[in-house]
Amino acid sequence: MNSKSIPPNQQLVRRDCWPVVGERSPGNLDLPWTITVCGQVRAERRVDLDDLAVMPQTTRCIDVHCVTRWSKLQMEFEGVRFAELVADANGQPLWNPQARFVSFVARSERSHRTSLPLDELLDLDPLIALKADGERLPVEHGGPVRMVVPGKYFYKSIKWLERIEFLSDDRLGYWESDAGYHNGADPWKEQRYIAASLSKQDAARLIRDRDFSGRDLLSLEARGLDLENLHADNSLLRNADLRNANLRRAEFRGANLSNAHLQSADLRDANLRGADLEGADFSAADLRGADLRDASLFGVSFGVVNADGTLSQAALIDATTKFTATSLDALTPEQRDWLHLQSATLC
Repeated sequence: MNSKSIPPNQQLVRRDCWPVVGERSPGNLDLPWTITVCGQVRAERRVDLDDLAVMPQTTRCIDVHCVTRWSKLQMEFEGVRFAELVADANGQPLWNPQARFVSFVARSERSHRTSLPLDELLDLDPLIALKADGERLPVEHGGPVRMVVPGKYFYKSIKWLERIEFLSDDRLGYWESDAGYHNGADPWKEQRYIAASLSKQDAARLIRDRDFSGRDLLSLEARGLDLENLHADNSLLRNADLRNANLRRAEFRGANLSNAHLQSADLRDANLRGADLEGADFSAADLRGADLRDASLFGVSFGVVNADGTLSQAALIDATTKFTATSLDALTPEQRDWLHLQSATLC
């Protein structure tokens, strides 16, 4: 449940749970792994995994906050400090005076990358991590080597690090340019998304036709609208505002509703099977008859957690609401106990 020790609208996952987000493996895993420091530098530097292993290792407990509203506190990461990797043998910085930003590039099918201002990076003191909680990083979590940047949403901690490039001008990364994530990524300021992804005119037409199937509708504004029998299979409705909307019998199979605002929505008999519901808020929503089998539920909210741990503005759930037992593994013990009391059906 929520805690004062986590940023706004985040929810703790179980201590033994680390959700996998994004791609699960890098490209060309069998090739030798090197990290190249390049761009606005006095001299390029290349290090392999053996080089990293013999450098001074730092162990640090870092809070992980995912943009999809789940948090995992005090994860133990071990690796090399960024500042030490980008310094020469005398401890002098490798970068030129023109360098103002740093881009981190992954070995992945889509060449994922992200960037941060150099001054901010030095203040945050990130790690180039080789281990998590005492074990080598699993491949699906960025192994053999990833960035871990404290104080930012975790998309700034790129998996499968292969290149560190110093830049004079900023260059947006994959999640920022293609997915609309905020370039600042400050979880305490809730810097999740930049802006909506379509014009008001296009949004009005899609709402009129009640067909969102396969469309990318980041931050869609549809609060209080009558969208009964909506077709939205495989749509991208991240951060959509669907509060108080009539979504009875809506089809959301395979849709991405991460961080969607569904408070007080009528979702009776809606099909949410296989949907990405990470971070979605169902407070006071009517979920009777809804199908949530195989949905991803990390960070989801079914109501407002009070200081005493009780739930107010709870979603309406009964024996006709369908879940898959494996999906419930993403929930907190308190949420699972609450769903059991509502007699939700496990399939």
